[in-house]
Amino acid sequence: MRLFLLLYAWLLTHPFIVNAQDKPAPIGRLDPEMAERAKAADGLLWFDVTLGDVEGRILPDQPRERWFDRFPASAQKTVTSNVWNLSRHSAGMMVRFETDSTEIHVDYELLSRNLAMSHMPATGVSGIDLYARDGEGRWRWVQVTRPTTQHVKTKVVSGLATGSREYAAYLPLYNGVQRLSIGVKPGSKFKQFEPRHKTIVFYGTSITHGACASRPGMVHTAILGRRFDMHVVNLGFSGNGKMDAAVGDFLTELDASVFVIDCLPNMNADMVRKKCVPLVKQMREKKPRTPIVLVEDRRNTNSWILPTRDKHHDANHAALREVYERLLAAGVNDLYYIEGDMLYGDDGDGATDGSHASDLGFMRQADAFEPVLRKAMGLK
Repeated sequence: MRLFLLLYAWLLTHPFIVNAQDKPAPIGRLDPEMAERAKAADGLLWFDVTLGDVEGRILPDQPRERWFDRFPASAQKTVTSNVWNLSRHSAGMMVRFETDSTEIHVDYELLSRNLAMSHMPATGVSGIDLYARDGEGRWRWVQVTRPTTQHVKTKVVSGLATGSREYAAYLPLYNGVQRLSIGVKPGSKFKQFEPRHKTIVFYGTSITHGACASRPGMVHTAILGRRFDMHVVNLGFSGNGKMDAAVGDFLTELDASVFVIDCLPNMNADMVRKKCVPLVKQMREKKPRTPIVLVEDRRNTNSWILPTRDKHHDANHAALREVYERLLAAGVNDLYYIEGDMLYGDDGDGATDGSHASDLGFMRQADAFEPVLRKAMGLK
């Protein structure tokens, strides 16, 4: 016992012997650029994602009011105030990175203290949703944060299987992000990827925006991004997807593989006839060969028992079909069409509130969109 006490006293007087978690974080295994960005705190290595780039921010080289805004600052002068305010949500943004850390942390500040909505949980409105590639290269869900305050600093997941793999962190759908850092264990490898070049651009309504997915990775836009393994730009604006020429100006600046125009849930038949042709012609002037997909209004899941609502859908569908055929007759090429009746399925279970998709509805939408997008992009 006396020998043990002497040894213990000797250890206490030699400060160079410390717990491994208290050692300065080794960064030799990181890429040189990543090593310069690493900040050690809380026994972790932290990486500010704004020192790289994320997918889903259009025209990233143009000045911004806030780094995580979807639109550059110039949009504030041209789009409606509603579209501008909604563009400050991080819907569709996603960080791709590689690490061999066995645990992953996030530290982020949200723009709004409204963390959830009456029909959409905080995990979808304000959460960060983590996916990873499995051994076969497929994207698989890992974990999602559960925000209770505007400042979220939490361990997303621990006990991960050993080995380096690619991750995708989807940002909040109906909230903005002020800042975001990703934390990994000391000694871990970390690399943040630049956005992929091939891009699917969606312009639409609250449904495109993400209402009412339980988490950010369950919107049909995100599902399709994983299926095609492509960069996705989500320009969904809740209640304000109306085929506006001001938004069209930004669409024409993007190097897209395909454009998806899904605005009918915010429009009526007269608006469709008035605004669809000018928008398509505006896009064709700058993007003569990029495929454009027009999407009919989804049918509310309870419209079968609401005759007025069902009639509204009928009129919207007829108007878009009319415009589509007129554009084809005028020689507009690379134009594709998705019908709306079955976007949520036929059993009434595809929506949260009759209008906005549930996770099931989003999966069904992805299934309906996929073959048309595959054909539009010339993929098998």
